[in-house]
Amino acid sequence: MCRWFSYISTTEPCLLEDVLIVPKHSLAKQVHDRYLPYLSEYEQDTTKVATKAESSLRNSPYNMDGLGVGWYTNVRAEYGECDGPHPALYKVLHLPLSDPVFASICANTSTHCVFAHIRAASGDTAITQYNCHPFQFGRWLFMHNGSVAHFAEIRRTLALEFSDEASALVKGTTDSERLAALFFTILEGRRGAKAWETSHPLAEVKAAMEEAITKVIEVQKRVMGSDGAGLDGSSLNLAITDGTQLLAIRFRNHATEHPPSLYYSTKAGVTLNRKYPDHPDEGVDRDGLKAESEHGEHVIVASEPSTYKEHDWRLIQKNHCIMVDVNMQLQEVPVDVAF
Repeated sequence: MCRWFSYISTTEPCLLEDVLIVPKHSLAKQVHDRYLPYLSEYEQDTTKVATKAESSLRNSPYNMDGLGVGWYTNVRAEYGECDGPHPALYKVLHLPLSDPVFASICANTSTHCVFAHIRAASGDTAITQYNCHPFQFGRWLFMHNGSVAHFAEIRRTLALEFSDEASALVKGTTDSERLAALFFTILEGRRGAKAWETSHPLAEVKAAMEEAITKVIEVQKRVMGSDGAGLDGSSLNLAITDGTQLLAIRFRNHATEHPPSLYYSTKAGVTLNRKYPDHPDEGVDRDGLKAESEHGEHVIVASEPSTYKEHDWRLIQKNHCIMVDVNMQLQEVPVDVAF
């Protein structure tokens, strides 16, 4: 399974180097390392061995099939070419720490919102830049960790649900990008044509995503039922943003199996920002230029914590989501999908 990191704030930009490269357990180093607090305590299986086995299955130790980072700027809005902040994207098949362009971008870019992702290809999907997350639809970014079960069997049927406009934006071959196209098709039905070009109330975004997940399960049952096959669970750790608000989902449609890890923090941004005291790695001192109390409100949602302060992070419950609105108000609420 993949790993991803997201940061959003209305008042406090982050330096990409600080959040994606500097920490000992930054996303750039999660190509081969794991740090999964709370999983064994809160999501126990029948035995310790079974718990470890499922955790390892859902959280692959190797994520070497592509890197993508999207960060929001107001440049195009300032030139009158779009509504609100718009993402810039960089995708590459190099490992993060061996790519000099990624290092240069991160060392010289700050933003109020960033999505970053390292990929572990699932199934027989190609290893290509087009399949690297996050996927851009207008001003929105979408990324996924997990897999849509039975994707090879349902791919053609699922594609029939897409609007022509959403389908035209699909460039790769992944289950993730097709789930995004389905979501934006549903959002179009609720909010009008090319709904990805503007912002929408977060409650509407959540409802559209829940409808998309429900539709996937319906298609799976219809197609696989006709083949006489059983239905496996889909792991859907999803994140979507328009640069001003964030929805992150941790979901698996199975009674006992758990989705991949997903955590959130409203404090770790201080530790990750070199302007402020402390350091993401334990035992490393930093004075900082500002007091901790001056740091703006922010939310980080990530596959794994990237600072040593375990208590600053919370594991998102199975089949729940984090909603962060334009006023930085955070809610953790259930995902309304029946299975």
